[in-house]
Amino acid sequence: MRVSSEQVTPPVTSPGASALSGVSDAVRIIEVSKVYTTGRAQLLALDEVSLTVHDGEFVCIIGASGCGKSTLLNLVAGLDKPTSGQVETGGRRVGLMFQEPALFPWLTAERNVELALQARGVPRTARRAAAAELLEAVRLGGFGGKRPHELSGGMRQRVAMARALAQDADVLLMDEPFGALDAMTRDLLHDELERICEERTLTVLFVTHNVREAARLGDRVILLSSRPGRVIEEYKLPRTGRRRIDSPEVSEVAARLTDRLREEVGRHGH
Repeated sequence: MRVSSEQVTPPVTSPGASALSGVSDAVRIIEVSKVYTTGRAQLLALDEVSLTVHDGEFVCIIGASGCGKSTLLNLVAGLDKPTSGQVETGGRRVGLMFQEPALFPWLTAERNVELALQARGVPRTARRAAAAELLEAVRLGGFGGKRPHELSGGMRQRVAMARALAQDADVLLMDEPFGALDAMTRDLLHDELERICEERTLTVLFVTHNVREAARLGDRVILLSSRPGRVIEEYKLPRTGRRRIDSPEVSEVAARLTDRLREEVGRHGH
């Protein structure tokens, strides 16, 4: 594998490495492969992927369409099982947020959030106040009584974010959550997501096709190969404060990520 100045050490860590450095591992993906079988045909989606995500870290995953990014999130979420290898979260609670808000249209924003609280066993008497607090956290105070059709796309995604937070997750898995939004709304939600992560010390594993978004948000960016998905490059992005989507720093990193992604896609003829 070509070594670049942005590349860091391989993502696999020995069992005691993080403890020695004082950093805990929130997610450990250890030589995970996933094979889908349809009849006699087999499709290798992920091939011996290893990755460690530390507590409080924001890790972005990029790669060509079909490289297994969403499959990886589903495995970490426990929605599917690896064909081989291990996924460990150390008992941490894991929440999942999709690209589409997937709100129930007949329920208000507040009731959509309450569903996640109900699933956690939060008593009915406490759910309304908790839902209102979560909507305040995503800057939707006063909109709890609105139904999804009365909200903009960005506001619906904020409700979905509040619902994800209602799962009281330590690790938040985000599968292209802002992909369908316009650039300005997406940038505003980047700010909100960063603020919430800082306030709640969340660990985030974030899938995106948008290299600028990855450069804007990530502490690290993981590049997967075209199918089957393998970790082929890892970029560490030192954080000196909040980044702007149009800053020279983000533009420079995004350009390097784009060049590497094009190289990988071109190599496979996609």
